Amino acid sequence: MAKLLHLSCSPRAESESNAGARVFLNGFRQVRPDWDIDVVDIWREGMPEFTGPIVEAKYARMKAEAFTEAQRDSFAEAERMALRFSLADRVLISTPMWNFGLPYKLKQWFDIIVQPGLTFRFDPSQGYLPLLQDRPTLVIIASGSDFGTGMNRGRIDMATPYLREILRFIGISNVRFVPIGPTTGPQQPIDAARERAHQRLTAIAATF
Repeated sequence: MAKLLHLSCSPRAESESNAGARVFLNGFRQVRPDWDIDVVDIWREGMPEFTGPIVEAKYARMKAEAFTEAQRDSFAEAERMALRFSLADRVLISTPMWNFGLPYKLKQWFDIIVQPGLTFRFDPSQGYLPLLQDRPTLVIIASGSDFGTGMNRGRIDMATPYLREILRFIGISNVRFVPIGPTTGPQQPIDAARERAHQRLTAIAATF
């Protein structure tokens, strides 16, 4: 069965990023009712802390050294998470912007799966090479400010370029971004931004 993996990154059920994801998924299910929707809630999923055996396993792998039992068990968690991601035919990431960047749990998720031999490899003559196949990917980012116009007052969006680059690094370049913002301040701009984003998400869902 074809699968869409939804990486859900807001701890708030009624957040703007979750609301946008629901709009998209409602449209997607109408077009592809036979697809499996695999939801990865990064606030509920068990993720290993990136310390101790898993860090040691990463460097052991880079040096082509054998794992200890603790390293093998820890790295198996990273393998499980990376495999779940790699098996998806489509990917949806819905996330808020926190302090101009990503929620720390989303950064932790990437730190765990971006491992040598799992999602990238290194060739002395070619450098770093991705291991994942490209696939259509949609990223919804909700932010308090409007980072798409001069209204951002000089603030910097560091979430979008990070996600674009980390996904490209592991092989995923077919990525579209849908911003939702502002989500704070006067109600009229909030409502207008939400409506624009939801209309765009509905349109994308029809052909995604």
